[in-house]
Amino acid sequence: MASYPAHAVLMEALRDWRRHAAAVASVAVAFGVASSLGSSVAYYTAALVTFTIWMAWFVLTAVEVIRLADF
Repeated sequence: MASYPAHAVLMEALRDWRRHAAAVASVAVAFGVASSLGSSVAYYTAALVTFTIWMAWFVLTAVEVIRLADF
């Protein structure tokens, strides 16, 4: 376990740009499909998919912060 200050730990955890790009691309695809279908059910489904992607991103980032932090 590394001993970093809190700001450095957070910056290091947010450095993985591939995770951010995959999350943003997935959300864009979900809403792109929803807009092509054009129904309210499709938009609701895209919102649920977006929430799931956001939660996965959040948990992965939090795990990385905890891994780098020295408690």
